[in-house]
Amino acid sequence: MKHLALFNGIGGFQLAANWIGWDNVAHVEINEWCNKVVNQHFPNSKCYTDIKKFNGKEYANTIDIISGGFPCQPFSVAGERKGKEDDRYLWPEMLRTIREIQPSYIVGENVNGLVNWNGGLVFNEVQTDLENEGYEVQPVILPACAVNTPHYRQRIWFIANSYKSGLQKTIKGYGQTIPIFTTPPNEFSRFNANKWGICKRNIGELRTDNGVPNWLDRIASLGNAIVPQVAYEIFKVIDTINKMQ
Repeated sequence: MKHLALFNGIGGFQLAANWIGWDNVAHVEINEWCNKVVNQHFPNSKCYTDIKKFNGKEYANTIDIISGGFPCQPFSVAGERKGKEDDRYLWPEMLRTIREIQPSYIVGENVNGLVNWNGGLVFNEVQTDLENEGYEVQPVILPACAVNTPHYRQRIWFIANSYKSGLQKTIKGYGQTIPIFTTPPNEFSRFNANKWGICKRNIGELRTDNGVPNWLDRIASLGNAIVPQVAYEIFKVIDTINKMQ
């Protein structure tokens, strides 16, 4: 499968795709330091820097899956939550790219705050936009601790597949019989995560400012990055479904 990553950061989605064995064709990321990291690890992936100037028509009908953690700052509880009034609100650009390329699958990611911002306005808009483009959408909230990380990091994931691709099994229907996650815990609620004791472990030790001035680029990039192990589990399901066609 051919993969294109938007808002790529330091390449979390690309790393997950690489673990699956997919071809990382191209990526879009405006941060110069992040691109240096990605270009070192994925030199064959063509780099584009500005999503607003990216012409997806160049890749029309040649990409199987588009991923993207569209900027979360407009909806994060750690920020001002300006939402669609924030100049970092770039979902429309991701939607335009999807429209131009028309991939079979889409995996989008954002902070959990997107779900309740302005009564769920953008949460519903993302799904409606994709449905209007011919996709079936399955949103799911998954924390990073579901793949045994020492932090909670709850995120909303939008998993979509195209009706136009002729798929007989949708992500939603597949997930009803086979859980997306194969690593514990297989139940994703806050209570089960806490039961395993993997969400509060070493929190005090992780929050330290020793050496921060020399690592600002790295810390900022890690803070904005996805957890690739979560994307990997989602990608595994997509890869299995794709091979069943």
